[in-house]
Amino acid sequence: MSFPDFTPTVPVFIRTLAARHGDKTLIALEEDRISYAQADARSASLAEALLARGAGKGTRVGILMPNGPDWVVAWLAIARIGAIAVPLNTFFQARELAWILRHADVDTLLTATRFLNHDYLETLEAAAPGLRSANGAPLFLPELPYLRRVLVWGDGGRTWAESGPAAIQNAERAHSDGGLLRAIEEGVTPSDPMVVLYSSGSTADPKGAVHSHGAVISHAYNLVSRRDVESDDIIWSPMPFFWVGGFVFAFLGGMHRGATLVVEESFDPEKTLRFLERERVTIAAGWPHFGQALASHPSRKDRDLSALRGGSLPGLLPEDVVPADPSRRPNSLGMTETCGPHTWGPTGILPESLRGSFGSAVEGVEHKIIDPDTGETLPPGQFGEICVRGYNLMQALYKTEREDTFDDDGFYHTGDGGHFDENGVLFFKARLGDMIKTGGANVTPSEVEAVLMGFDEVRAAYVVGVPDPDRGQIVVASVVLEPAAGADPDALRQRVKAELSAYKVPRHLFIDDAGALPFTDSGKIDKRRLQDLLAQRIAG
Repeated sequence: MSFPDFTPTVPVFIRTLAARHGDKTLIALEEDRISYAQADARSASLAEALLARGAGKGTRVGILMPNGPDWVVAWLAIARIGAIAVPLNTFFQARELAWILRHADVDTLLTATRFLNHDYLETLEAAAPGLRSANGAPLFLPELPYLRRVLVWGDGGRTWAESGPAAIQNAERAHSDGGLLRAIEEGVTPSDPMVVLYSSGSTADPKGAVHSHGAVISHAYNLVSRRDVESDDIIWSPMPFFWVGGFVFAFLGGMHRGATLVVEESFDPEKTLRFLERERVTIAAGWPHFGQALASHPSRKDRDLSALRGGSLPGLLPEDVVPADPSRRPNSLGMTETCGPHTWGPTGILPESLRGSFGSAVEGVEHKIIDPDTGETLPPGQFGEICVRGYNLMQALYKTEREDTFDDDGFYHTGDGGHFDENGVLFFKARLGDMIKTGGANVTPSEVEAVLMGFDEVRAAYVVGVPDPDRGQIVVASVVLEPAAGADPDALRQRVKAELSAYKVPRHLFIDDAGALPFTDSGKIDKRRLQDLLAQRIAG
């Protein structure tokens, strides 16, 4: 197993990399670029500003920012004082944001003013109306009882918010010698919790995976040691840092190597192709549908992407790097709870014997396959639930009892179904539950159903994931209306979009009579049959 040659805590991590890579660019968002040394210096100043406002070991600090230098500085500052970072989904609507802030007990929030079409200050006021009458920190809001302060990057203009850049400048004047910060950093250990990553962010099935400094930094290093990433690489990834794929796999992996990560505000095939050409990107990492969108765009033929040599995007990379047939591509299986991949496959085109496989256990990780009904451990070749334990496993699901999270042997039951062959190669089949995984994001059907059923004209709503070649699954809904009620499917979809993140909005919404839907003898909707029915409609 590969481990870094330094103590795996964030303060040691950033100081070590700043010493090794200095003025080399760490991350660039368009023209906003910072070096490894600048990330160290700026995060130290923000860390001192947080200390001056009462943050310290164990304080939960939210980050509501897009990928870029500000996000990186915020995360480094939080973690280097032993506080716990809570990365927040930049697509959240007010109800989702309110739920996460409250569930995570966020004390301090670091936020951009806006991103794309999101005005975060307005969203926060909708999430916690008491903010509108608040006059600066400390805040005391019944809606968010633990929130004490909000620091804003950008033109805020709210009495309840403080300027983040101004706070940094004041800290630089007050704590010029850095002695307090260094003393605090020395008290941060690999076992300390560093981040709470939310995999779904839903009120129906909240999952906040608590990961330690040691697990995150060591696992990112262990994974990048199996990849062809070098210090002179320029990595592009559209995966957001608030999800484990963007944070641990794309960002921290490259950071360990001293590489440069370049990001955009949004993904647009034509604009992104120009960006990849201009930045001379060498590695492009993301979910398959990104590569397919880029490869099929008419302007692809006009772009010089000769610097591109590796990554995970089909169509954009040669067949011997990423085969067009998904079942012949190298693959891995991972989740938020395991800090990313817990299996890892070979590179190149998979042989016929390994078609559809998901690699073998990452070193330091153990698996077992159990009968989901009896809990009996199954032999190789038999399908069951995949269970995992190891150094990379989360410390806890936040606000969930340990005995409800891990079994007596310390294994986490993933809810994924599959089997290992005699050689220890995993063949993943499907989620055992009804979680929908679309374009790398998890969607809980009950959350979407609850929003639809909140509409007066909707009597019942049933949401399933339908297989999709590009996104893995797409969200599809069947709605039963109240008697004599009328509704337009597109209008219902737009109303859902006002309540939930865009990736949770059904791609297809059908209005049905209850009698036309498949139910079990006990009167429950048969979602497997419903999934097949809706897939047939979409296909035909």
